[in-house]
Amino acid sequence: MTSILTNTAAMAALQTLRSIDRDMETSQARVSSGLRVETAEDNAAYWSIATTMRSDSGTLETVQDALGLGAAKVDTAYEAMESAVATVQEIKNKIVAAYGVGVDRTKIQEEISQLQEQLRSISESASFSGENWLQERISTGGTPATAVAVVKQVVASFVRDANGSVSVTTVDYALDESTVLFDLSGAKLGILDKEATAGAPPGTSLGFSVSTLDITDLAAIVAELDIAVPAGAPHDPIDALDVMTQFANDQLEAMTSAASSLGSIQSRIDLQEDFVASLIDVIDKGIGRLVDADMNEESTRLKALQTQQQLGIQSLSIANTNAENILTLFRQ
Repeated sequence: MTSILTNTAAMAALQTLRSIDRDMETSQARVSSGLRVETAEDNAAYWSIATTMRSDSGTLETVQDALGLGAAKVDTAYEAMESAVATVQEIKNKIVAAYGVGVDRTKIQEEISQLQEQLRSISESASFSGENWLQERISTGGTPATAVAVVKQVVASFVRDANGSVSVTTVDYALDESTVLFDLSGAKLGILDKEATAGAPPGTSLGFSVSTLDITDLAAIVAELDIAVPAGAPHDPIDALDVMTQFANDQLEAMTSAASSLGSIQSRIDLQEDFVASLIDVIDKGIGRLVDADMNEESTRLKALQTQQQLGIQSLSIANTNAENILTLFRQ
């Protein structure tokens, strides 16, 4: 039936054209944004996952920055420790030089005093972002007072488990009397500044400090350390130098161990930085698989829709023309 009120063919063509226009809008949005899932309306599940993972990726970038800051602190402490090791080695060399017959120990002590001041200067200068890992105040408590390690933390990673719970892991480094060069609080001194220990056995005592020892007063050192000597025999200054040399050597071993620990943390932070960078890339890649548009596919679809749109317009035009043909029936 032909009707001038209801043009069924035009209605069908118009409906098809509207559908093509909607598909074109979607395809054009994907081409312009590069996203297949841009809003929750496009795909609620994928949009939710991608949004959460973008948040985690941003957090990991913050962790990466924190790792860089921690690495700078550790690097500063390590470089200072290396300089301190070299200085204590020089002090040890000066003590060995004092063994010589006829040497001027006063002059040697002047050199040692300068090296001692250099140790303090190194310790005081090893600061980064307000933290000095070589000169830390160590809290004490109880009777007698005991040292309590200060634990330095470097943010290492951000973790989200299957239940959605999140946590941050850290690389920890304990600063105690085996790793701190100086503690100016006076509660407990560091590896280069031990408290006096009277009556300690020869060769094992830490009863004097590398930063306070004085080779010009060997008798006092011998008396303080209670070095064993034959009955009635005078204190032998060489015994005191032996103890000093052993002490300086012990300090070098302790400092080398501390520097080795710092080096291990440096290596761990470097590995963690590489891992976090790779993890960020993997997360971003996973997000892309969920929400990114295939530009080859979308461009092809857009071209096809443009063709369909032209055909739809032509079809609508033909449907409208058919209705106009009815007018010929009324012509005379």
